[in-house]
Amino acid sequence: IGELTGSKYPNNIITFGGHLDSWDTGEGAHDDGAGIVHCLEAMRILKDMDYKPINTLRLVFFMNEENGNKGGITYASWAKEQTQEKHIAALESDRGGFAPRGFHCDGTDEQVAFLQSLEIHFTDYDLHVFEKGYGGVDIGPLKKTFDGIPLFGFVPDSQRYFDFHHAPSDIFENVNKRELELGCAAIASMLYLLDKEL
Repeated sequence: IGELTGSKYPNNIITFGGHLDSWDTGEGAHDDGAGIVHCLEAMRILKDMDYKPINTLRLVFFMNEENGNKGGITYASWAKEQTQEKHIAALESDRGGFAPRGFHCDGTDEQVAFLQSLEIHFTDYDLHVFEKGYGGVDIGPLKKTFDGIPLFGFVPDSQRYFDFHHAPSDIFENVNKRELELGCAAIASMLYLLDKEL
């Protein structure tokens, strides 16, 4: 867990991350090494920009997503014990390191409409998927723990994902560096907008 502490609302938490464990037939480069790099690099980008978030941005590397989701369950349980904190959003990257296409929102109609209002900031970069959908396994327990929290899922291009998903081909050499970097930038941008607009 790493944080950029909120300058105005330090007890408002935006959690983001991916999972460290992988399926046993490959290295887990796309699932979910790419998600870990996306989120770590997004944090680095914001930190290097000397960005001072309004709310606390909390980076979490979850464990055991592939075999019971104990990491996500334990984090949600631990977060609930931090009674001074208010969890206002969560974002996950767990769909591979391919070119970014947008974000899904697992939330109310109003929360989906909020996500759609952010699309204008991404259209020049060919991100066009801003719709109701899935957040992610790791952050899923937060929805059961914190009523009303919106979950956001990073959506990369899906056309090649199942060439690698849970397969021996899911290795470092099969992650395109440029596409991975574009995903990192998209997630950093989304975190910035969530922090400013929520």
